[in-house]
Amino acid sequence: MRIERAGTETLDQWVQLRFALWPDEDQAIMAREAPVLLADPDRLVLVARDGAALAGFAEASLRRDYVNGCATSPVAFVEGLYVVPQNRRQGVARALVAGIEEWARQQGLSELASDALLENGASHAMHEALGLRETERVVYFRKSLA
Repeated sequence: MRIERAGTETLDQWVQLRFALWPDEDQAIMAREAPVLLADPDRLVLVARDGAALAGFAEASLRRDYVNGCATSPVAFVEGLYVVPQNRRQGVARALVAGIEEWARQQGLSELASDALLENGASHAMHEALGLRETERVVYFRKSLA
């Protein structure tokens, strides 16, 4: 297993993994935004390569706005993390997050943050296993002004 920065040669496979992680999102929009994400200096996209196939990916960004539970700004933020089911429980997510941590340190950052939906217990357990600690729970509200 090799962790590397995503590029044009892994674009199509990475986009397919994004669809698997976020199946309810508009796939056309996600495909269009992918090259933009790769070119953004405040973003990092890592892929885990298992031979010619990708075993997973991680997306991270520099967030300069307030990040719940963090004391500094900017903060490295895990925007997405996905491992192909047959490659889970083999250290792929750990290696991807280690790559994000190294990138964050190179940026001079001292905190790494992430989030997960309230009902996603598997993601909570994975975050804990990777050394991230829950900081708070928030419920968001909205009112249409139309």
